[in-house]
Amino acid sequence: MALSSPQIQRFLLSKLHGRSISKNTPRNVFAITSRSGCCSAIAIDAPSSSLTEVPGIRWGSIALQGLREEMEDDIIVRPAGLQGFSFAAVFDGHGGFSSVEFLRDELYKECVEALQGGLLLVEKDFKAIKGALQDAFLKADMKLLKRLEIKEEEDESGATATAMFVGDDELLISHIGDSSVVLCRSGKAEVLTSPHRPYGNNKTSLEEIKRIREAGGWISNGRICGDIAVSRAFGDMRFKTKKNEMLQKGVQEGRWSAKFISRVQLNNDLIVAYPDIYQVALGSDAEFVVLASDGLWDYMNSSEAVSLVRDQLRKHGNIQLACEALAQAALDRRTQDNVSIIIADLGRTDWQNVPLQQQNVIFELAQALVTIGIVSIGIWFSSQLSL
Repeated sequence: MALSSPQIQRFLLSKLHGRSISKNTPRNVFAITSRSGCCSAIAIDAPSSSLTEVPGIRWGSIALQGLREEMEDDIIVRPAGLQGFSFAAVFDGHGGFSSVEFLRDELYKECVEALQGGLLLVEKDFKAIKGALQDAFLKADMKLLKRLEIKEEEDESGATATAMFVGDDELLISHIGDSSVVLCRSGKAEVLTSPHRPYGNNKTSLEEIKRIREAGGWISNGRICGDIAVSRAFGDMRFKTKKNEMLQKGVQEGRWSAKFISRVQLNNDLIVAYPDIYQVALGSDAEFVVLASDGLWDYMNSSEAVSLVRDQLRKHGNIQLACEALAQAALDRRTQDNVSIIIADLGRTDWQNVPLQQQNVIFELAQALVTIGIVSIGIWFSSQLSL
C-alpha cells in the first residue's frame, strides 16, 4: 500500500514497503516486515468495526528510516483478539535490529498469556493487570537475553518498547524507554508517559539516575557508562548479564583504565526491562491517541503534534493521511532518527463539525509589536553609542 504523501514517497528516493501479512501471522495483524529500503511504512485505516473488536476505532501508522543509516524501529497493531481490547506497540532498537525482531512477536505473546487472553483487562483489576504486564515484559527480556547469549556472533542490540491496550472506555500502557504516548482530550494534549533516560531534572530521570548509581554504575555525558542514553530497555546484555565483560572490554578499547574498574562494583543491572504501567479513562472527550518513537518527540512537542493531527482530521477525516502528515512534519524538521508513529482515532469525534484551530490574531499582533519595539530600542541604543 503506497503512501499518500508525495513528499514522503520521494524522501531520499526511498523504496516503500506496504502492509503485509506473513503466512504465520494471524488475521487482522498488520505490521512492517521488510527493512531493505530507506523508508518503510504500514497503513491501517479501519473506518468500520469490521477490522476491530473495539467499535469506531480507526488506526493509522507509519515507520520511516529517515536520515539514519539503519532502520531499527518497528511497529505492530493488532486490532482484535483481546476480549474487546486492541493492542499496538512501537519498538525502538539500538545496536542492531535483532532485539526488535524478536520482540515484535514475542512480547505480544507474553502479554496475551499474562493477561489470560484479555480476561484481566475485562475484569478491570488494575493491580492484577499491572503485575501481569510487568511479569510479561520481564519474561520476554529473559528470553531475549538467552537468545542473544547463544548467538555465535556478539550481539549487543537492545530495544525500548511502549505498548498500549485500547478498550472502549479505558487505555492501558506498558512502557520502557523513550517513546511516548499522548492523548488528545477536547483538543488538548495530555502526555501519558515519561521517558526513561539517565539525564534531566524530572522525577523519572532523577529516579533512573539514582537507581543506576546504586547499582554501581556511572553516567557520563548523559549516557550510562558513557555508552547509552536510555535507562530501560530489552536486551543490552552488556549492562545485565555481561557487565564484567563490558568493563574489561572498556579497558581494551581505552575507554577507561584497569585501575578505574578495580574500584567499580556493579551489584545490579544498569539497564532494566521493568515497565511503568498506566491506566487512563477514555471519556466522551477523548479524541485520539498518538504513540510514537523519540524520532518524533525530540523534534516536536505534544501540543504541536496534537494540533497538526486534529487539523488534518478536520480537513479530510483520514487517520492514515494524518499519520503521514505528522511523519512528514518530523522529516521537515530534519529529525536525525527513525520515526515510528501509531495513531488511534477513538471514533468519538465528528471531525466535519470540529472547527479548524484559529490563530490568535491579537496575541500574534502583540508579539509582533513587542518584537518591533525591541528591535527599535536596539537600533536607537546602537546609534547613541556611535555618537
